[in-house]
Amino acid sequence: MVRQRIQIKKIDNVTARQVTFSKRRRGLIKKAQELSTLCDAEIGLIVFSSTGKLFEYCSSRMTQIIQRHRLHVDSLDRVEQPSLQVQADQDSICATLTKELENKTRELSHINGKDLEELSLEELMRLERQIERGQSRLRRAKGERLRKEIIALKGKELQYMKENEWLKEKVGLNKKSFMFSLRLENPNMIKLMIYTDK
Repeated sequence: MVRQRIQIKKIDNVTARQVTFSKRRRGLIKKAQELSTLCDAEIGLIVFSSTGKLFEYCSSRMTQIIQRHRLHVDSLDRVEQPSLQVQADQDSICATLTKELENKTRELSHINGKDLEELSLEELMRLERQIERGQSRLRRAKGERLRKEIIALKGKELQYMKENEWLKEKVGLNKKSFMFSLRLENPNMIKLMIYTDK
């Protein structure tokens, strides 16, 4: 005969419920004893019936197991508490940074001339002064950059002028020696070269 699987729900019949409780309680205590014996585990089992009657099983002393359980729970709470504090701090920092980002975004849009209708006259005047200060700093930086570029270009110009003079001298020497050698070989060619140089 095959045992049918029972549905796990509250048993309505009080007598059947008491019988089931008694059988399952004994089975649970038996399993706890086996687990304690096989695995050398400390087990404390406390069961209250629906009528309020206490049943317990303990592999050693129940008070000792309960104290050990409390110490374990307390140490877990201490470990989790700082992490909760850290999480709260991180949430606070995140909220602060989000608000600061929103403010800076709004300020940037105001500087770009957007959403100005929400500003009061005093805020508009302060924004105008801020933009004027920014423009003067921008002009100074631009002027300094241009001055440095001009100095660098003048240095290059001087260097190129020196190189040009050196090349002219070199070309002039080469031309004179070339003309001198031509004069010795062919006088007609010298005249042609002089004319083409001019």
